[in-house]
Amino acid sequence: MKTKLEKAIFETMSKNPNNWKGIFYFNPNDPRILVRKINPRLGWSYNWASPYSYIAFICIVLITAACFIFLK
Repeated sequence: MKTKLEKAIFETMSKNPNNWKGIFYFNPNDPRILVRKINPRLGWSYNWASPYSYIAFICIVLITAACFIFLK
């Protein structure tokens, strides 16, 4: 379980504009795969510095494609 300090550190990392490349979040020091956007009403973003985010994104694309192919 994360402590309040860890949550505050992660929140500070995701609010830092230097970690955002346009709409993409890129921070190799952040272990999270999904992060809240600077404006939380806009949703979530992947941490593209993490290799696990690429794996998660590819899995979502493959599952979506499989649904379209097999559920016609």
